[in-house]
Amino acid sequence: MSIAARPQAIEILLDSRLSRLETVCRQAGVPFYDDAGVDSHLERVLLASDYAFESFVQDPQLLGPDLVRLMNDPRHADARATPFSQPLPDEEFRAELRRFRRRESIRLIWRDVNDIDRIETTLAASSVLAEVCLEVALRHAERQLAERHGVVRNEAGEVQRLVVLALGKLGGGELNFSSDVDLVLAYEEAGGSSDGARALDAEIWYSRLSQHLISLLADRTSEGYVYRVDLRLRPFGNVGRVALSFSAMEQYYQREGRDWERYAWIKARPVAGDKAAGNRLLATLRPFVFRRYFDYTAFAGLREMKALIDAEVARKDLAEHIKLGPGGIREIEFIVQLMQLIRGGREPSLRVRGLLPALSACEQLGLISAKRSKRLVEAYRFLRRLENRVQMFADQQTHELPADHTQRQRIALALGHAAWVDLVAALDRHRAAVSEEFDAVMAPAQRARTSAKAVEWNALWQRCASNGVDTGAFVEAGFDPVEPVVSALEGLLGSPILRAASVRSRERIDRVMPALFGAAAESAAPSACLVRLIGLVHAVARRSAYLALLDEQPVALKRLTGVFAASALLAARVIAHPLLLDELFDDRSDGPPPDREEIEAEILRRLGSVADHDLEREIELVQEQRLAAHFRIGLAFLGKRIDAMQTARALAAVAEAVLATVLRIAERDLIAAHGHIDDRLGEGAGMAVIGYGSLGGIELGFGSDLDLVFIYDGSHAALESDGDKPLEGARYYARLAQRFVHLLTMLTRSGRLYEIDIRLRPDGGTGLLVTSLEAYAAYQQERAWTWEHQALVRARAVAGDVALGRRFTEARAHALDARVYGGELRRQIVDMRTRWRKESDRSNAQVLDLKQGLGALVDIEFLMQAIVLEHASVQPRLLGVTNTADLIDVAANASLIDARQAEILREAHMLMLARSLANKLDARPRLAPRDDELDNATRRVLEVARELDLAFD
Repeated sequence: MSIAARPQAIEILLDSRLSRLETVCRQAGVPFYDDAGVDSHLERVLLASDYAFESFVQDPQLLGPDLVRLMNDPRHADARATPFSQPLPDEEFRAELRRFRRRESIRLIWRDVNDIDRIETTLAASSVLAEVCLEVALRHAERQLAERHGVVRNEAGEVQRLVVLALGKLGGGELNFSSDVDLVLAYEEAGGSSDGARALDAEIWYSRLSQHLISLLADRTSEGYVYRVDLRLRPFGNVGRVALSFSAMEQYYQREGRDWERYAWIKARPVAGDKAAGNRLLATLRPFVFRRYFDYTAFAGLREMKALIDAEVARKDLAEHIKLGPGGIREIEFIVQLMQLIRGGREPSLRVRGLLPALSACEQLGLISAKRSKRLVEAYRFLRRLENRVQMFADQQTHELPADHTQRQRIALALGHAAWVDLVAALDRHRAAVSEEFDAVMAPAQRARTSAKAVEWNALWQRCASNGVDTGAFVEAGFDPVEPVVSALEGLLGSPILRAASVRSRERIDRVMPALFGAAAESAAPSACLVRLIGLVHAVARRSAYLALLDEQPVALKRLTGVFAASALLAARVIAHPLLLDELFDDRSDGPPPDREEIEAEILRRLGSVADHDLEREIELVQEQRLAAHFRIGLAFLGKRIDAMQTARALAAVAEAVLATVLRIAERDLIAAHGHIDDRLGEGAGMAVIGYGSLGGIELGFGSDLDLVFIYDGSHAALESDGDKPLEGARYYARLAQRFVHLLTMLTRSGRLYEIDIRLRPDGGTGLLVTSLEAYAAYQQERAWTWEHQALVRARAVAGDVALGRRFTEARAHALDARVYGGELRRQIVDMRTRWRKESDRSNAQVLDLKQGLGALVDIEFLMQAIVLEHASVQPRLLGVTNTADLIDVAANASLIDARQAEILREAHMLMLARSLANKLDARPRLAPRDDELDNATRRVLEVARELDLAFD
């Protein structure tokens, strides 16, 4: 590290101090400047810290050769070694503990100012030093108390120790150099000591132990103190008992816990005493800190804490405070902790204690962009390094920049800046960046509430709440038709749910409703949008976390109104599953939908947090991810970021990810009950899931059911599973398929995953649920009808045994070498299409059934199936795809249809698929009002069909 040119006064000061140290070392018999590199290292330490200089004068042994080498050796980056091996009398113990802390503190200063350690290492080492001191002091206090009163034992007779929990910086493993330690003290069970001269109740025993522990650490002696101890974060603060039982802690946080305490407990961890018991307590308290659902009420707690801090900053003139001032460390912590509290209940990776690991987790989850994360990391490191140097100067717990000119200059030089103004300029840049990021999180809601238009909407809501719905005002604002709006508002205002809402929930509703009025008025369908939004408020009125999202996130509210105006289906899903509101807060909702690999990886990651394979919870998690993926796909389609074909493919990808995951779960449960069918087989081995229809054709719609067929490797039929309840092969795979279908269709709080249709298996509803591949292939060759071969055109393996899936593909290709050719094949296909249309077509003179109507989607599918069945034997490329659009391209490339015919079919397919998806998203049937575009498309499709000798009309 290079240090900028030093003023003469500072050079004189350093020379004087070096001379003084040489003298005291000589007097103490300690070699001085024993190492060639020590002189420059020592100068940096003396430049940066008066505390270090005074410590060297007090104890010249700190400059001995061994300790200097230790200071420079990277292998000695912490202080986990116990400082004393033998029990000591109380006063001697206090002195030795303080000397130990001083020695280790000097080592931290030496390594920090000489750039041996990064700031993260310095903070971690400071934390380790505190943990060592706490544990050593606790054992000393326990020993002394036990000599008089015995020890406290649990019901099993085992010695029960105090649990020392650290919150704040120590809890996060990022303790400042001269920080106090925020502690909460607890013990697991009530009871008392029984083997001492004078037994004590556990409460009194632990109270005395705690007081002695605090005295050992915090009392000032001629050697100074070890750590200031702050117990104000314990239940009931300064008026609460020093140490509480676990049951008392649980009761307090269930009944009394406040928002600011949730922030404090994010970093809690056991640092001394019975750490295993401490972790059990933290697991019990986790629901208090991290709520099960996304919890935007955390904004309110943060806003209250920030207001108190800002008031203190103003009152004490702390604008330059590194920690609490604008753009300071606390604002970085708040940004990250807010994300942790909102999502930590559902995202285990966010439950880390340190700020930088938590910020990294936010970035990995896409909650904070890489650019924003980099700004915050750089600012945090700069601010913490500066804060530490200010504290290292005189071992004082301060977060304010010094006023003394010489001290300022020394700190700046030690940090590598030529002058104090350069350091301040860098500080201002980082603080401005932090302030900008913090305002981006907290300010939008405040700006939205105070706009002139927001004031008008607020006045309208207050009139409605006090005097009934002002119909004229809504008509004037453009809500047409107004009757549904009036009816919905009257229903809300008269709702028992609203009357029973808590004060805080009612306050949020009073803030949210004007925002909903304004957002709906600016949407593409004001009346429909507002009615749906009121339905959402009805659904979440008792769930303040969701009201908080609408209240706190104007961007999310804008996205929500866009969706509610455009899609009745997505609106209904959000109302039924408010968890989807979080998708609107996620910046990724403006991007492309996730692919299969991303969806499957996310599902598996989430499943990894489920304890003890709670089956219902697992399926709920899969359903939540499925709904979230569908929601993002719907947003992308409505936003025209993907077209109809991409949308259908994306929905099929979601289904494949869900099927693969659920099959794993079904197989896991089957193995637990019946063992493996063959230990040599891998995951999913032996059975393949075949997708037919829209899934097989990769053209899935919103809300489509899944046509599935199950096949297994016939060579396994004679095998027997190796579990306690063995099954022979055919029954084993039948049980697997039954379990699989059950999981896909089981009703949970989040609904069913999919409706499943398994009637396309060989012999339909009378056939076996699972068929061996060999029997399946024989059926397709010998007994299948032409319509079954048509269905086979759109069939493909979608989950399960990959090798078996490849064998199915080969069997499919062999089967599709049609036994009926030419005119007879086309006649059978036309007859089947005619019968199907009579049963299913809902078209009339005014509307077209986009699926079953003349010239609509099924006609295009039948046309392509006829081409495949007639020509696949000589054009095998037709068997490589199952999707209608892809089949059109392959057929055109093989000159089975000409370019004009291909273009007609492509355009008609895309048009009707897009109309179908749009209708479904708006909760309308697949019936479209006839118009010139549709009529022209269907007419041209029928023309192509007739040209190919398929007279569907």
